Order: sequence, then structure tokens, then C-alpha cells
Amino acid sequence: MTLVIRDQLTCPPTWFASFRDLTLYCHTFLRLQVVLESDDADLYYHWIKPRGGMDFVEDIVRPGSEPGMHLDIEHRYPDTVVIDRIAPENVHRLIGVIRARAA
Repeated sequence: MTLVIRDQLTCPPTWFASFRDLTLYCHTFLRLQVVLESDDADLYYHWIKPRGGMDFVEDIVRPGSEPGMHLDIEHRYPDTVVIDRIAPENVHRLIGVIRARAA
């Protein structure tokens, strides 16, 4: 299964360490393919690569091109989890929701 994360969820108010924790857990323990969805791949690649954000993200794809479970700031696709940020206070809940839907 693929976890598709909207590009805007890599920027503040997201805590970048929480983004890395989430992608690490999903990639390593849930065996999900994690991709970032963006219209401007270069901009986001240069933002997250030096911070280690591509360590557990396999690719950056165009919006709507990859089926799977989506993390997004608004409901755009079926099977979307709508959140406003990835932060220490919600990362465990997100992992629980992703784990339940991936099973």
C-alpha cells in the first residue's frame, strides 16, 4: 500500500522531526511505500532533502497520480486523512489511523 503525503504537510506548523518519525514508522514497521504529492517537486525536494526528509520517502509524485491512502490538509480523494499538521501531539494518533486502514 502507498501512503501519499501532501507537500504542504512538510512545512511549518508541521514539526519536521514528527514528519520524519511518521515516515520512518510507516516505511519500516508498516512496510508502506511513502511518497510526497507535489506540483512543485524541486522546491519541496530542496526543502526536505538536507533535513533528512527523503530518507523514508521513495518519490515525489504529481497530485492524483498515485493511488493509496492520503494525508492532506483537505479532503481531495477517497481514503484521505485530513490534518492541519504533523506534530508530537498527533503523530501517535496518525500512526494508529494509518495502521488500522493499512491492515
